[in-house]
Amino acid sequence: MQDELIRRACELLEDGTVNRVLGWQKGQFVYDITPAVFTSVEEVKNNFVYNDFCGANLSKYLRSESEKEGKVLVFLKPCDTYSFNQLLTEYKIHRDNVYAVGIECYGKADVEKLRAKGIDCITDVKNENGTLKISTIYGEESVPAMDVMAERCLNCKSKKHVAYDELIGEDGEVLDSHRFDEVEEIEKMSAEERFKFWQSQLSKCIRCNACRNVCPACTCEKCVFDNYDSGAFNKAPANSFEESMFHIIRAFHVAGRCTDCGECSRVCPEHIPLHLLNRKFIKDYNELYGPFMAGAEVGQVSPVVDYTKDKDAEASVVQKGGAE
Repeated sequence: MQDELIRRACELLEDGTVNRVLGWQKGQFVYDITPAVFTSVEEVKNNFVYNDFCGANLSKYLRSESEKEGKVLVFLKPCDTYSFNQLLTEYKIHRDNVYAVGIECYGKADVEKLRAKGIDCITDVKNENGTLKISTIYGEESVPAMDVMAERCLNCKSKKHVAYDELIGEDGEVLDSHRFDEVEEIEKMSAEERFKFWQSQLSKCIRCNACRNVCPACTCEKCVFDNYDSGAFNKAPANSFEESMFHIIRAFHVAGRCTDCGECSRVCPEHIPLHLLNRKFIKDYNELYGPFMAGAEVGQVSPVVDYTKDKDAEASVVQKGGAE
């Protein structure tokens, strides 16, 4: 797949369709893949990578890239296209300045799961028919890709691209995943147990803002938590409530707009399962208003944004199990 993406990117640069490419390159380590912009064929050939560690959702970076002159090529996995559509719905991306190439995806690896198996100091990785062939400074390792797949990929909501200009590989279908199973387990807890669970998780937060900065739904020009006059300006928690306030406010902020891409949990250095907060909102939306997935279509809005008294009455009937 990497060779095909490089070939196509070079073709589109050479024929003038685009003047830059938004993709991935190696960071400090092989598994530390980072989004990057390439402006020449030489840069693409020398630095572009696509492997099982390319989990980053590139749609977030189109907010700034699509404002520049010329057209940018972006590679989007199926789950990324939902964020792409949602950003278009919110007028955060200039569509005419983007050439979107959808790429098939069978899931990405979680380096923490590899470490749990004693595999570290990785120098290279290749996926051969569902088996990861991993080179380390200590030797060669092999592990089934499914055994070390990221949680969000194990519970993938869709292999179907909902937006693209061209597609590389096969398109898939919307999946009947088990992504709400863990949410349901938390719902079964008592109020005290739930509070204790989330307090134990959120108290680990170091306020690095990685979740906010990577989230495609966090696109405010000025975040309330960057406003010194708000009283919540990037400070250490003064009490137990403040530990949670940042994440609770952010979860409400992205409610109805979160596409469940899982980026928040992926980048969290403290491994807080932040995606579960957002999935709770999505689950409630589905139960109260019927099936809804942010970003499934350009222009669709959250049920709570499109509120009317008639719809409130309809929701009440649904919750009661039928017409009165």
